[in-house]
Amino acid sequence: MNITQTEDIRNKLLVARLPAMPQILLKLMDLCQDEDAGMAEIAKLVANDAGMASRMMNIANSAAYQRGVRKVALVQALSTLGLDLIKTMVICESVFQTFNGFPHTSSTDLRGFWKHSLSTAVLARDIAKAMKYAQAEEAYLAGLLHDVGRLALLAASPESYRFEFHSADNSSLCAQELRTVHISHPEAGAWLIERWNLDSFLADSVLYHHEDSTRVTHAHPLIRIVHLANRISLQPGNVPLPPGAGELCKISDADLLAIHQGAQEQVLKAADLLGIDLSGVDDLASQQPAQVPVPAPADPLQQRMSEEIRNRALVSELSQLFARQEDQAQLLESVRQNARILFDLEDTAVFMLNTTSQTLVGVSMGEQRQRLADFAIALSAGGVIAESALQKRVVAIKRNHDLLNMTDEQLLRAFGTDCLLCLPIASGARCWGMLFAGVPAWRAVELLRQEKFLLAFGAQAANALNAGAHDRSQVSQQIDKLREEQLENSRKVVHEVNNPLSIIKNYLGVLDDKLARQQPVGNEISILNEEIDRVGSIIKEFAGVKPAASTTDSGFDMNRVINDIVRLFRESKYLPAGVKITSRVVDRACEVGGAPETLKQILVNLIKNAVEALPQGGHIEIINVGQTRVDGQDYFGLTVRDSGPGLPPEVMAKLFSPVRSSKPGENRGLGLSIVQGLVKKLSGRIECRSSRMGASFEILLPLQRAKMAV
Repeated sequence: MNITQTEDIRNKLLVARLPAMPQILLKLMDLCQDEDAGMAEIAKLVANDAGMASRMMNIANSAAYQRGVRKVALVQALSTLGLDLIKTMVICESVFQTFNGFPHTSSTDLRGFWKHSLSTAVLARDIAKAMKYAQAEEAYLAGLLHDVGRLALLAASPESYRFEFHSADNSSLCAQELRTVHISHPEAGAWLIERWNLDSFLADSVLYHHEDSTRVTHAHPLIRIVHLANRISLQPGNVPLPPGAGELCKISDADLLAIHQGAQEQVLKAADLLGIDLSGVDDLASQQPAQVPVPAPADPLQQRMSEEIRNRALVSELSQLFARQEDQAQLLESVRQNARILFDLEDTAVFMLNTTSQTLVGVSMGEQRQRLADFAIALSAGGVIAESALQKRVVAIKRNHDLLNMTDEQLLRAFGTDCLLCLPIASGARCWGMLFAGVPAWRAVELLRQEKFLLAFGAQAANALNAGAHDRSQVSQQIDKLREEQLENSRKVVHEVNNPLSIIKNYLGVLDDKLARQQPVGNEISILNEEIDRVGSIIKEFAGVKPAASTTDSGFDMNRVINDIVRLFRESKYLPAGVKITSRVVDRACEVGGAPETLKQILVNLIKNAVEALPQGGHIEIINVGQTRVDGQDYFGLTVRDSGPGLPPEVMAKLFSPVRSSKPGENRGLGLSIVQGLVKKLSGRIECRSSRMGASFEILLPLQRAKMAV
């Protein structure tokens, strides 16, 4: 069995009009597990179901329970019947109504099915009592439901499964079911019970009732109870039970024999109470399905109720199915495929609404409707299709319809059909598009009877489209954010690379002058090599390339870096003639953790900013203020100050933010933002003070563990 076959039968089970379990049964099972629940709660529950109450009254007033002619009321009737019989009756009546709600049960003889189900239920309840299992009613219900998968398969594949339905319920049947319909009735039954939201281990007891006994030896008691009850229910009354059969549920052979012998009378009594005629049921084994008598048609009201419940369950399933689609194309294809499965719509096309132009535009999906990909329907032009979209109504249009405009007629001709079903894909106030399907005229009448279900189908598709649009919007925002971050990083790379490139350019001029005068250029060549290496390091850092381990990363002398930078700017042609740069350092080494290139990058940015603040000339000073203690931690203080006019208040307010400045160039306004990041990289702090006497940047860098060298 392959996955496609399994999915196919499960799709058929979804499409089949499988009934839901009555609420009265679900509430009863809750009461059965409440130790304090008594006759009053049960009576209140039964009184809410007119059909159930009527049946209870009829039984209580029958000759079996009343000696005279007096008719008793409901409360008296329930007291007459007793709590155990009431629970059994509610369970049986609920399951009886549910089983009769399955499609094709009206044309199928269920006598053999009912006898086996009631036998298994009675045996399961008595086995549960014998092994002191607390929930005997749960065991009875599990026994009744253990073969519900057979009804589900008959509803889903009546032609393929009709023969198997009348076959004996044994492990050979399971193998035959897998060959015929690709799923066994225990699997189908467990699947259905899970969708009924029945609690406890009911689904598992159904799933494993044909398992080998050795596999369920240590399983939950309910699984073992149903397994044993099913096995001995198939045992003819005149054939002795296998020795040790009750060991699975820790029941002696004598007790199990007594349970088996007493079951037949209880089965006949339950069938009589339910109005099920089991006469001649033992002769059915020799009959073929074609010879089975056909009972009266099912109640139309019951069929409509079952259909409504089925539709609600399918809407829930569709919501989950559509939500799993990865993109809009897959979702729309899933909408088309499920429309084909649920409504038998073979010839379909999807049009999406362009909200800007208020036009429905065909979506190209598969080969079937490629020619409609460029077809457009303007809602402003009117017509039946436009009204269907605007009013969010399902309509079926025919060629002789009075209100058709040219676009409507064109689409009808494109489908080559007498009738076109128009289903809005809409939820709430928004219409996302339309699903069109070419159908015969006689089918349009049938489909319009399902308008509520069709609209619910369209709403689930619209909800999935809305969720997908929201997800795409979030992804788009994330992409925009990443794009902005990438652009910002690119600007920072350009800004930082510009610094060493400017120095390289100036030193090349110095180099030319010295070579012309035949002076030694070893120092200049060394500086050029350092700056070229710094260009590579900056690019690698912004690209996220981890630098190779370096001995200089473990620490450096801050004084040496300060002196190197001052010499670099003095000897190059970078500084204007009117700008002077000096340094003041302490007379001992100041070891700072990190790489010296980082501090060099900080100082270059600050000096460049200072130079730009001194267009008329001035003084730049770099000062090592020595060791200081701040917030309990030791730092070296470093100050870079200029004699310019200071920074205006609006610049001070956003000093370290990467904003555009008024200075020329694509990447101006980034330097101080980068400086702050580099200071943090060295685990330091930075502040700025500004006045009319100039700007001063004060940096604190943590001491290396070895502290100051003396």
